[in-house]
Amino acid sequence: MNRKLATVTVLFLSIGVASAATPVFRFDRDTFAFANMTVFEYENGIAHIRHGQDAQQRRYTRRCFVLARTAMQFRKFARFDPQAPPLSDRDLVARIHLVTNRAAWKPPLPDDQKIVFPGYADLRQMSEARGLVLQENVGKGWPTYWRPGNYRMIFAPSVEYQEQTHANLNATLARGDLFVGFLTTFPNFSINHAVLVYARKPDNSAGIDRYLVYDSNHPEKPRELWWSEPQRTFAYEKDWDFVGGHVRIYQIYGKPLQ
Repeated sequence: MNRKLATVTVLFLSIGVASAATPVFRFDRDTFAFANMTVFEYENGIAHIRHGQDAQQRRYTRRCFVLARTAMQFRKFARFDPQAPPLSDRDLVARIHLVTNRAAWKPPLPDDQKIVFPGYADLRQMSEARGLVLQENVGKGWPTYWRPGNYRMIFAPSVEYQEQTHANLNATLARGDLFVGFLTTFPNFSINHAVLVYARKPDNSAGIDRYLVYDSNHPEKPRELWWSEPQRTFAYEKDWDFVGGHVRIYQIYGKPLQ
C-alpha cells in the first residue's frame, strides 16, 4: 500500500470511529422533554408581568443557558442503557454531576468511557420520567448572568464579528460538533436567550443559510435560525415569546471563558 493510500485509509477509519462514537444529534432523542419557562408571559413577542395563579405556581425558569449547555454535555459524555434497571434518585444525581462537571467544550468521550444512564433509551425519555431530578441538578440559572463572555453583546456588536461567527458556526457543524449560541438584540431586550444549534437545514434560497435549533423554551419541536448573506445578519424564527427577525449571536461554551 503506498503512503497516500495509507493516509486516506487511516483518515477514513478515523472518521468512521468518530462517527460511531458520536452519533448524529436528534431532536427527538437528545433534548429535554420539559420546558424552560419564561419569567414573563408574552403576547406576540411582547413581555408582560404574570398575574394570578400562573404567577404563583412552581415554575422552572432562567435555565436556557443551562439546558443548552447540558444537552451538549449529555451528547458528548453520556450514553443510555434501556435494558438495565433505572438508578435511585441519589445515584442518578451523582451521574448527572459526572456529566455536568465536565467542561462542555471538551471533546466527546469514547463510547466505552461515557457515563452510563440505565433504564432509559435517551435523554428525552429520561427527562420525561425523572424531570424533577434533572431540573434540580443540572445547574442554577443565576450564574449565567455573570458569564465573562456576556460582555460581547456590548463590545462586539459589529457586522464583521457576526460574519466571523457565521463562519465559525459552519465550521463547528461541519466537524460534527454542536454550537451553543447566545441570542440578543441588545440594547433592545426583545430577546436575551441561549439555544443549541445542531444542524444545517437544506435550502435552495440564494444567500440564505438555515439552521435547526434546540430551544429549551420550545421542547416540542426544532426552531430555525438563519443567516442572510445579502444583509450580513442572523435572524430567528417568530413565536409567542419573540417577535422574530434580526438577532446577534455569540458562541458560548466553545472554549474557556467564552
